[in-house]
Amino acid sequence: MTFEQVVVINHGLKVTDLAWSVQTNLHSIPRQIRLFTAGGDRKIRLLTSDLKDSTHITVIGEHRDYVNAIASNPELGSSVASVSDDRTCRVWPIPYSDDPTISFALSSPGMAVCWHPLEPSKIMVAEKNGTIRFYSVITQQAFMSLDCCQAPLLSADWCRFNPLTVAAVAGSDWYVFDTSQSSLPLENRTVHSGGGQLISWSLSHDHLFATTGRPGSLVKVFYLRTNRVILSVERKIVNGLSWHCRQPIIAVGSDSTVHLYLVENV
Repeated sequence: MTFEQVVVINHGLKVTDLAWSVQTNLHSIPRQIRLFTAGGDRKIRLLTSDLKDSTHITVIGEHRDYVNAIASNPELGSSVASVSDDRTCRVWPIPYSDDPTISFALSSPGMAVCWHPLEPSKIMVAEKNGTIRFYSVITQQAFMSLDCCQAPLLSADWCRFNPLTVAAVAGSDWYVFDTSQSSLPLENRTVHSGGGQLISWSLSHDHLFATTGRPGSLVKVFYLRTNRVILSVERKIVNGLSWHCRQPIIAVGSDSTVHLYLVENV
């Protein structure tokens, strides 16, 4: 497999999380890359590049403690949400916008944040104590919550194909919720005896999700319809995972290498 390096951006310090903006364009003129990042200095930045000689890095906000996750608004890319160990979720407007910064107080450190796949005025925030809350950025109020009844919760994700479905990893188990039925899990299963770390829904299949966890650095892919593991691999280090936007292919970051796995027989 080959790849083309299109641009190198010097961020200047550790990146703790990043999120693509939908304003990124690589298919027509003018081409540009737009990324939001969370840095080790607790600041949120917007990176913009024309893939030639113009690159801009703009600080758009700062938390008081470590930033655990960020997510870009999926409709316009006009704002980015972030969660932190400072027990807040904040929604930051992009530079030169007239929109205000919004802050939601949390009861424990925020570990994951997602925008609703179809209604970009709603966000989901997962807290370390096992609680998942849903907020409206219009009313700036919470309107629903879920409970894993276990901690620590380290990751959660909203299903792109069925926004009523949410998945999370807390302790050694994964949890799947149907928000139309109950605030308690519809299903759960022990998956990583040493603790789960990440969970991510496939972007091409509504019953497929992946988890990472300990012991070791295990990556597992589950097919929810039959409740079976269809892929299980171990790497020395796992620093992140991401699904292909149209195919059942998962990318796993591991020790300066990206490993790609095709999930078959789904």
